[in-house]
Amino acid sequence: MGNINLAVIYYSSTGTNYKMAEWAKEGAEAAGANVKVVKVPELAPASAIESNPGWKAHVEATKDVPEVTLNDLEWADAIIFSAPTRFGSMPAQMKQFLDTTGGLWFNGKLVNKVVSAMSSASNLHGGQEATILGIYTTMYHWGAIVAAPGYSDPVTFAAGGNPYGTSVTVDQEGNMKEDVEDAVKYQAKRTVQIAELIKKGNE
Repeated sequence: MGNINLAVIYYSSTGTNYKMAEWAKEGAEAAGANVKVVKVPELAPASAIESNPGWKAHVEATKDVPEVTLNDLEWADAIIFSAPTRFGSMPAQMKQFLDTTGGLWFNGKLVNKVVSAMSSASNLHGGQEATILGIYTTMYHWGAIVAAPGYSDPVTFAAGGNPYGTSVTVDQEGNMKEDVEDAVKYQAKRTVQIAELIKKGNE
């Protein structure tokens, strides 16, 4: 059995979810996976980005990160999504990308992909869980296998206790209020391990 191919697909305006995507990459590679970190295309107008110094700086800093393609989904055995919450749901940028997957879905190309999701918000009850569950709703339609961390390791409690996926609260200066690095890496490791079980069962 070859190594698991994992795509980490993120959207980040000022850097939080990019950082979480990078931690997920580290955790998955430590578990033996081949990992791609890719971003969904930015849809916001340039005027909105230019008016926010943190957003503008992050766009510039990550300009060389490749944008996700449907080929990345076909390549992947497992996928981790990371996106901030926008009014209790995923950002339009992430939704737009997911809405392009209809052809793969129709042809059964997304069935049994192992998926997991992470999120962030500016306050503790700002929709972190709802955003993750919203991403999973699409995954159920794909026929994917959701690999939520649950309470399968104490590291989840140390990061705030979200069983659906790692989430973090971010202050107005962009600082993460909870220490979630280990939880992200564990979630990535668990996602890879479940993908290995699925892949082995299909051989």
